[in-house]
Amino acid sequence: MNKLRDWMDQITLYLPVLLMGLLALATYWLVRSTPTLPQRSPAASVQHLPDYFMHQFSVKTFDARGMLKSEVMGRDARHFPDTDTLEIDQVHIRSFNEDGQLTTATARRALANSNASEVQLIGQALVERKATRDKSGKEQATLTFRGEFLHAFMDTERVKSHQPVELTRGSDRFTANSMDYDNRERVMVLTGRVRGQLVPSKTP
Repeated sequence: MNKLRDWMDQITLYLPVLLMGLLALATYWLVRSTPTLPQRSPAASVQHLPDYFMHQFSVKTFDARGMLKSEVMGRDARHFPDTDTLEIDQVHIRSFNEDGQLTTATARRALANSNASEVQLIGQALVERKATRDKSGKEQATLTFRGEFLHAFMDTERVKSHQPVELTRGSDRFTANSMDYDNRERVMVLTGRVRGQLVPSKTP
C-alpha cells in the first residue's frame, strides 16, 4: 500500500512536466499542419518603355468651336505610358492662340505632353511667332527664338531656356545665356552674358 502511494506521489510530481511536454508537441503539430498564406509577389516596377510608335505622322487638336488649335508632325514618335509623353524625331509644330495668331516650332527632337501644350525642343530648336497686329492695330514684328534647347508652353505663350539663346524681333537681335519670355505680358528676361543689336526703324 505504501509503495502504491509512493508511486502515485511520483506520478503527481511529474504530471505537470508531462502535460507541458504534450502541450509543446501539440503546438508543434498544429504549426506544421496549418497551411501558410500565399506570398504576395512584389509589384512590378514601372519601366520607361514605349507602348506604341508612329511614323511620318500628323496629330491635330481642336478647340471647343472646332477650330484647329495645334498640329504636331514628325518623322517618328514614341509614346511612354508612365509619363504620358511623346518623344518625337524631326518635329514640326503649329499652334494657334485664342486670337488666331500662329506660332511654329521645329527641332531635331522634342518631348511633348499628351496635348502638345508643353514641348521641350532639343537640337537646332526654333520657335517663331508670325508677324501680326495687336488689338489696337499696331503691327507686331516676327519674333524668333533659336537655341539647342527651348521649352515652349503653347497655351500660355511662354518660351524658356536655361541654355544660350538667340532672339530676333524684326531687325533687332539679342543673345543671352538664358531666357524667359512671356508673350501675353510682353515681358522678356535675359540673363547671363546679354548682347543686343537694335536697328532704328525707317522713317517714312
